[in-house]
Amino acid sequence: MKPRPRHLLIISGLSGAGKTIALNTLEDLGLYCIDNLPVSLLNEFARQISDGSIQATPEIAIGIDARSAESDIKKLPGIINRLKKKNLKIDLVFIDASDDVLTRRFSETRRKHPLSSKTLALSGAIKKERRIMDDLSAQADIRIDTSHTLMHELRDMVRKRIANRPIAALSLQLVSFGYKHGSPRDADFVFDARCLPNPYWKNNLRNLTGKDTAVIKFLGKQKLVAEMIEHIKKFLSFWIPKFEADNRSYLCVAVGCTGGHHRSVYITERLAEYFQEQGKHVITIHRDI
Repeated sequence: MKPRPRHLLIISGLSGAGKTIALNTLEDLGLYCIDNLPVSLLNEFARQISDGSIQATPEIAIGIDARSAESDIKKLPGIINRLKKKNLKIDLVFIDASDDVLTRRFSETRRKHPLSSKTLALSGAIKKERRIMDDLSAQADIRIDTSHTLMHELRDMVRKRIANRPIAALSLQLVSFGYKHGSPRDADFVFDARCLPNPYWKNNLRNLTGKDTAVIKFLGKQKLVAEMIEHIKKFLSFWIPKFEADNRSYLCVAVGCTGGHHRSVYITERLAEYFQEQGKHVITIHRDI
């Protein structure tokens, strides 16, 4: 009898971006986890998972990072592509953050970057690591940008976006954000709501958010807001099945306004309601409130 498919999560990313926290969170949730598995052992490890030689949980997570040889990391995308053609479900998760945030985290914790040396300063080590990991980042099935994320928020994101999602279904993450804080680096589609009427200019609405009744009533009466929501619904309704047909496991859609408090939040909530009614696995994040 052919062994049933197993699910292997490859957790990778830049040092200081939270890969270890993500892996520890998955282990706490009951997954069988191994950190820093040598790339050269991945084929054999995957074979033993697939044929049942390794008796473990249905979902298994391994961590691979810049501590592996650069030549091995460059081979990893090809290895993953070949393994995906076998009786094994694989998702590559990449944990990222901006260079400025990574520099600050290493400076605050006084930890040594794994690639830094007497001749390579921290900033150079981060740039070198990003270059080495660039192909993995581009191939990732799930990307998590932790530039604006605290430790407990990352744990929550890992639980929602990785551990608790249906394995065979696409997870749709809807994110509201404020452009003045920067757009999400891990978004697949970004919609700009700054052209819409802004509740901020109403004194009684300024300190509220798009989840408050008064703001909901205000934006609910705006024709342009309704039109943008309908256009986004139609756009995503057309393209989501295409990603599902391509076995995509995750799609991140971001909606931004100036501060990330009113218009983007309201639109994200309406989209979440709609796609949940369509039977999609929806994760909603309001990044800046």
